Amino acid sequence: MTRGEDSYMSSGERKYWYNTTSGEVEYGYISPAVDRVGPFDTAEAAANAMQTLRERAEAWAVEERIDDDWHKTTDVDGK
Repeated sequence: MTRGEDSYMSSGERKYWYNTTSGEVEYGYISPAVDRVGPFDTAEAAANAMQTLRERAEAWAVEERIDDDWHKTTDVDGK
């Protein structure tokens, strides 16, 4: 059972969060927002939050490099 499983979010939705301080999966708003990543639909997805964040950060970095290269080759900025 995850921490706070009986609590509800203010909107009435039930979601899982990953606590970056404790490394635990929580159900609902248990920890301060600064310590939470989410929301996630399942406890398993929340447990994998750090891997998901790494994958998204890598994908965004690739997209930024592509955009930067495109701007350089198309002279979009008028330089």
